[in-house]
Formats: sequence, C-alpha cells, structure tokens
Amino acid sequence: MDKIAVVILNWNGVKLLEQFLPSVIQFSEGATIYVADNDSKDNSVEFVQQNFPTIKIVKNTGNHGFAKGYNDALQHIDAEIYALVNSDIEVTENWLKPILETFENEKQTAIIQPKILDFKNKEYFEYAGAAGGFIDKYGFPFCRGRIFETLEKDNGQYNDNSELFWASGACFFIRKNVYHELGGFDESFFAHQEEIDLCWRALNEGHIIKYNYQSLVYHVGGATLQQGNPKKTYLNFRNSLLMLVKNLPKRGLFWVIFFRMVLDGIAGMRFLTQGKIGHTFAILKAHFSFYCVSLKYLGKRKEFQIQQYYMVKSIVFLYYIRKMTLFKEIFNSIQNIKN
Repeated sequence: MDKIAVVILNWNGVKLLEQFLPSVIQFSEGATIYVADNDSKDNSVEFVQQNFPTIKIVKNTGNHGFAKGYNDALQHIDAEIYALVNSDIEVTENWLKPILETFENEKQTAIIQPKILDFKNKEYFEYAGAAGGFIDKYGFPFCRGRIFETLEKDNGQYNDNSELFWASGACFFIRKNVYHELGGFDESFFAHQEEIDLCWRALNEGHIIKYNYQSLVYHVGGATLQQGNPKKTYLNFRNSLLMLVKNLPKRGLFWVIFFRMVLDGIAGMRFLTQGKIGHTFAILKAHFSFYCVSLKYLGKRKEFQIQQYYMVKSIVFLYYIRKMTLFKEIFNSIQNIKN
C-alpha cells in the first residue's frame, strides 16, 4: 500500500493538465500520482499517457461530477492517505511533508487542508478554501481569509495549524479508512458543498479536521464552473439544504431550515434587482429539487450530531448589515461576547 496517493479528477481538462501536472510531478516525491478521468471527450487521457508516463490513469465510465467521480476512482486506489487535488492547482516544494507529519503525529486528525492562495494573484487567498472553512447556524460557509466575495491579502495572519469545520475540496487530504468508513462523498450532490457535508459527517464521528499553513498551493478557481454560473448557484443552494437536513442537530432542525429558506428567498430577490434573473431561477429550482428529496434525506441522518457546529449565528448579518468583511473582525466579535 502506498503512503500517499495524489488523485487529480479530470474532465475535458487537457489544457489544465498540461499547465499544472508538471508542478505536481516535480514536488510530489514519494507519492503515487493518479489522474481519475470522468470519461473525457478531449484527448486528456492520451496526453497524459504520452507526456507523463509515470502517472497512473483511472478511467470512470461517465462524467459523474466531483462526488461520484472521486468515489468511483478511489475504489481502485490503495494508499493510506488520499490527496484529492483539483486539476487547476499548482503545488509548491515540500507541500506534502507537513501534511504527512501531521497525520503521523496526530492520530485523531482525519482531514487536512493546506494554505490555498490565488494562482492569478498570489499575494491573496483564493475563494475556494483560503485558510480553512466554517459555517454559520444556517449553513452559509465562510473561510479564514475569505468571507463571501471579500478576499484577504496573505500577510501571515493565518500562519497557524488550527482546527477547522471544513476543508476545501480543491486540495483535500483524508485518511483512506476514514473516507470509506464515511461512505465517501454524497454522490447526489454531484458537485459543490460535498466536502463540507463529508467534513460535517466526520466531525459527527469524532474526527478532527486541521489546516496546515506550512503546505502551500495555488488555485485558479472556477475552471470548471465560473463563479457567476447559474448552475453553480443551483448546486450550492440545493446542496446546502440537503446538507442541513442530513447533519443538523434534531433540536431546532425545522426552524433552522425554514429560516435558511427565507434567507435564500432574500438572496433570490437581490439577484433579481441586480438583473441576474438566471440566478433567481436557479434558487427556485434548487428549492423545488430540495422539496422532492427532503424526506429521503431525513432517512440519511445518523443517530448522533454535534450540537455546536457553527461559529456565528449569521454570517450574512455580520457581513451585509454590520459590514464585517474580514475574518479577524468576526473572530474578535466572538471573543468580546465570550469575555
């Protein structure tokens, strides 16, 4: 069994593979590198085979998205640690060493995220993960270094190795045994929020999720679905609701979901006033889809859910009403309340 497998999910991404595979090969000494291909119709597989013969190929039978794509591929990969890496990630020298050391020294740590900076603006954190994630009471995600559309400059303010609520799927390290014990990603999510759902389930089982700043990668972001794509809006809003149904503590479950749906409605109206009608319809579609499967998802709930899953009650209120745009401001407000 390999110590660590670096697994890159690909779908019609030959240009990304050409650009970013060299850094993975150069700086991943000791790891076995795989490209898990979601039945690409370009020449991705042939390109890898011809230009990077040391990389192993796992061929999936269709484009099953991020969740099922990884679930299918990882059935064929035997390693103690899975490093799930987006095809638009540039890694840096010694990026694996601090991750492996943490897993070796901290047996309860099951999932780790590195520092993720913006490939296009390398002094700033990147949207999808930054320095590690949290959620508010109503399931809205935010990160150290990124709250909604505000990205912070990396001034070393998150140079610590701290516990998280969720780690970014853009570069996601997980122990093989934990991944399979949890049943992998929820395949009905297709893409977006599936890593938060998996992390929540891991926390419910008593595992620890960490951020390690000593491991650094750069992420392009939006290479598959651009940030302003209505399909991305649909998946994010639908999957957030599904995630809440599965993982919220029983007490207050109905009211949290109800209020979240009200907030979604406000978001839909805001999109409408901005002329983004496609996004408004995407939220409506997300809610309709949620209604159709919500009873099924109640059946996916486990017996135990952690009670204190959120850092703040409403990140929407703090960001849009109180104008707190930096994580430090949010954190300081929490500390002031505690004191």
